[in-house]
Amino acid sequence: MIRHIVMWKLKDEAEGADRQANVEKVRRLLESCRDCVPGILEFEVGLAAEGYEATYDVVLNSLFASKEALEAYQVHPRHVAIKPFMAAVRSARACMDYELPAAR
Repeated sequence: MIRHIVMWKLKDEAEGADRQANVEKVRRLLESCRDCVPGILEFEVGLAAEGYEATYDVVLNSLFASKEALEAYQVHPRHVAIKPFMAAVRSARACMDYELPAAR
C-alpha cells in the first residue's frame, strides 16, 4: 500500500477569488477525484482549522492499494483536469508518497 499526502498553501487571491473561496473550490475539486480509479482505499481532504497553527491550507491524505493504483490516479483525466487550477491558486505545495510495511 502507498500513502499519498499532498499539502497546498494558497495565495491570498488568485483566479478572481480570495483564499477562503479557493480553499473551498480546491476541496470540491479534490473530492471529485475520490473514486476515479480502483484501488483508492482512503481519501481524506482536510482544511486548516481556525485557532490552530497551520502552515498549509489544504491537505490530501490518501491510501492506495498499490503503486499502480497511485500511478493510474495521477494520469486519470479527472485528476489531470484540476491541476491547472491547483497550480494557479497555490503558493506552495509539498508531497510525500511512501510504502506502508506489509502486515505482520
